[in-house]
Amino acid sequence: ESIDSTQKLAKELANNDAEEGTLVVADEQTSGRGRLARQWSSPKGKGVWMSLVVKPNIPLIQAPQLTLLTAVAVAQAIEEVIEVKPQIKWPNDILLDGKKVTGILTEMQAESDRIHSIIIGIGINVNQSENDFLDELREIATSLCIQTGQVQSREQVLNAVLTKLERLYEVYCSEGFTPIKVLWESYAISVGKIITATTPQQKIVGEALGITDQGVLLMRDAQNVIHSIYSADIEL
Repeated sequence: ESIDSTQKLAKELANNDAEEGTLVVADEQTSGRGRLARQWSSPKGKGVWMSLVVKPNIPLIQAPQLTLLTAVAVAQAIEEVIEVKPQIKWPNDILLDGKKVTGILTEMQAESDRIHSIIIGIGINVNQSENDFLDELREIATSLCIQTGQVQSREQVLNAVLTKLERLYEVYCSEGFTPIKVLWESYAISVGKIITATTPQQKIVGEALGITDQGVLLMRDAQNVIHSIYSADIEL
C-alpha cells in the first residue's frame, strides 16, 4: 500500500534469491527516485509504481539494452491503452505531447563476470491532474488522464505493461537486441534532430543518428565528429 521505494525492496528480494519475474508494486512511494538520484513523485492512487526483477543471461556490456527494451514495452502499452502513440527520448523517457509521462530506472547487480540481476523500476503517471504536479513540473510532466481527459484504470495499464514487457523480453532472450532496436527507433523522438547531450564531462550539440546494437546513442557534431553517448541528459 505504501513503501519508501519499490526499487529498494526489489533489490533486497533479488539479493535474497528472489526468482526472475518477481514484481514489487506500490500504491504510493514516499521516497521514489529516478535517474541520477532525482526525486520521483509517486502520490497515492495516482500512478503505477513498480520494480521488476529479471535475470538475463547476457554479458555486462549488454545490460543497458534492457532499459531500451523496457521503454518500448511501456510505449506499446500506453499506445494500446489510450490509443495515442508516445515518443521515447533517449534512453528511457516516455513522452506525450513533449511532456514526460513515464520514467524508467534500471539498476544492475553483478559480479565481475556475470549479471546477478537487473532491477527495472517503472513509474507511470496515470491519473494525476495538473494540480497534482508542483509548479515547476507542470510544463514538463503529464499523465494519461491529462492527455485523454478521462480517468484510466491503473490495473489495465499495469497489465498492458507486463504483457508487452514479457513478450519483448522473450524475443530479446531468443533473438537478441536487433528486433528491439528497430521498435525503439520507431518511437524515438530525437533521431534525425539536433539535440544537446550533457554528459558528466562535456556538453555536445549535434544530430542524433540513432543507437548502436549496444544501445549507445550516436551523435554527429558540427565538425562531423561522431560521438558515442553512454549516459547523458538530452535536450531537444
